[in-house]
Amino acid sequence: MALSDSVTTCLSPPAHYVICKLGFEKKDNYDINNILSENGDVCWQAVTEHVCYLESDQSVDYIKSIQSLGPVCESVNLHFKSLTKEQFVIQYALWFRWTNCTELFLDVFDVLQYTQTTEVALGLMKLTSCLERALGDVYLLIGKDCPFLLRDLLASEQLAVVFGQAVMNILRVFIGSPYGLNLRNVLWHGFASPQEIPAKYCAMLLFLTAGLGQLLQTYLLQTKCVLVHRPYVIFISLEELNVFPGKYLTISKFLLCYIYYYLDHETLSIAEELVKLSSFVLKTMLPFWMAALKAFKQSRYADCVILLLPQLEVGLRLLFTTTNNCPNRLLTAEVKFLSKVNYDLMLAKCLDNEEVNQLPAVLGEPAMASEFLWDFLNHQEGPRIRDRLSHGEINLEAFPREVANQIVAFAITLLCRFSDGDMFAFKEHMVIKTLMNCASCYRSRFHPISRLKKQVLECMKSIHLWPELPTVPEERVQMIKGLEGNAEASTLILMISEMLSQLQQYMPQNCCRSDDPINSVLTERLLIELCDTHICTLYSPRPVLEILVVLRKISTQCHRVSEQVIASTALRYKQWMNKTLRSRQRHNYLRMLNSIKFLSPVLRLILVLITLELVNVHLVCKKNPFDYQQYLKFMKSVLQYTENLVTYTSPEKNKWDETMELTNKALIKIRKISDRKLMLMQLAT
Repeated sequence: MALSDSVTTCLSPPAHYVICKLGFEKKDNYDINNILSENGDVCWQAVTEHVCYLESDQSVDYIKSIQSLGPVCESVNLHFKSLTKEQFVIQYALWFRWTNCTELFLDVFDVLQYTQTTEVALGLMKLTSCLERALGDVYLLIGKDCPFLLRDLLASEQLAVVFGQAVMNILRVFIGSPYGLNLRNVLWHGFASPQEIPAKYCAMLLFLTAGLGQLLQTYLLQTKCVLVHRPYVIFISLEELNVFPGKYLTISKFLLCYIYYYLDHETLSIAEELVKLSSFVLKTMLPFWMAALKAFKQSRYADCVILLLPQLEVGLRLLFTTTNNCPNRLLTAEVKFLSKVNYDLMLAKCLDNEEVNQLPAVLGEPAMASEFLWDFLNHQEGPRIRDRLSHGEINLEAFPREVANQIVAFAITLLCRFSDGDMFAFKEHMVIKTLMNCASCYRSRFHPISRLKKQVLECMKSIHLWPELPTVPEERVQMIKGLEGNAEASTLILMISEMLSQLQQYMPQNCCRSDDPINSVLTERLLIELCDTHICTLYSPRPVLEILVVLRKISTQCHRVSEQVIASTALRYKQWMNKTLRSRQRHNYLRMLNSIKFLSPVLRLILVLITLELVNVHLVCKKNPFDYQQYLKFMKSVLQYTENLVTYTSPEKNKWDETMELTNKALIKIRKISDRKLMLMQLAT
């Protein structure tokens, strides 16, 4: 029997007891009127009386509190079941407005009427994420930097000021504390199956959220404050997330519609069969998978991804514990360690006992699954889908299909990869083979290395616009006294040529013409070829990451210089043609035109050097670690040059003579370390 078949729960015995049994031990019939007044106000004093405290330090006794609150939660659940939707809206809708998600909370009421376990779990996940976001907005009425973690937010003095400490302790019994029910983490990390989440806890959180709205209204009236909701995160550049492509369908001569044909009804039907047969899926979690695929079919893309992400974590945790021979870690060790084995640990290079983590190797070369997961979930410049969904940062109604498409397609590849032998027909299906091919070719897009590649290419595109800029005739530039026969410019060109000659052996062949070595080498085509070199982004050592920070800053400054040159050139040309420049301004304009002819190859050379660093320094740090602090110091001096260049070329300064002088000094310094540079490259190769 496969392990995925034999596992009946991912909750350890203590965690299972707390969540599934503790709140059912008291059989009292609790009267809802004890905590709900005739006018519909939550009687918070009566609710908070059920929170118990330890005699030793007066901290919350979570075990006794859960036990005491069990009948209260059941009473609330029965109360909601007794209401029609219209009655519920009249009595409670107003008190959900502070969350900025009123409709979501009304939908949770609908779910509770039917007690479908999967839908209750989904409703609870959405409720907790939106509640956290709303509490963060309240926090900002008083505080400045909202805590990232829910447990820190609930423990903050700021929320205690608004709602009262006793009220916050109630919330911590249900969410936020690893010693309580911890419902948010249990669900978002995939430890609980649908049938293990009592619906009455979802009902109680719905009730408490309305009560918080009542308390908040009182606070706002007293303080004259206005609650401001932070804007949602919006996914931009969705094309960067397009790993598993669709195709363009021509609707008319002027309209193209992007169709994700790989995830059509037929593909999703295959996925449903794969879910039932794949060893990647725990059978107790099967309802979550089926509900996720159903949600995608119904265009409920946020619901689909919310359901699917924890299940990907469960499947990967199953592989992690199997390949690293630690099956006990499939379960929650204790209630307080519910998120002990999460994505960060599963994708780490080494385990906490310093042994090598075997999961990335099992996921396949070239580490496509690991790089995909890091890109979509962890990297700071990536979409960080799980974080943003679970913390309520995304408008669920506007969740993009493009993102859901990628997550579902990636899940299908894992289902297929970790499946039993009787799956040949599915694996040979054309669409499945296409998805598998896309996955096997995946390269990180949001690692700092990948972002730097993108930066240098964008910067080079900008610099390549310079020759197309409007300019006065060349003979007018040469007529200006002091510009002809510029010795500094000649020296500059000579130094660039010499450095290119030294670097030639590390560049693609046939990229240099003898008649124009500079312009034939320092091209966008060369950078594209260099950037196409694959570099494994997993587990980049600290020296590489530190150097990358500096290289990215250098690239950013070069781009700023280019944008300033473009803007200044266009403006001055317009003023020249309109004859609005004074004599000194005309002279300075012509000096600028002369300077940028030589500044262009310098900036392009720096971009080429940066790109070469990506391959060579990375390899050197791995194969033959060196004293990178000295090397880092040099790169920081290049950064200083580019920062000064930004200042001198700004519209406010326009110091073009100083720009040429600064550039010559910088090139001399770069040339001095060229021997060192070549030595590093030789070590790398």
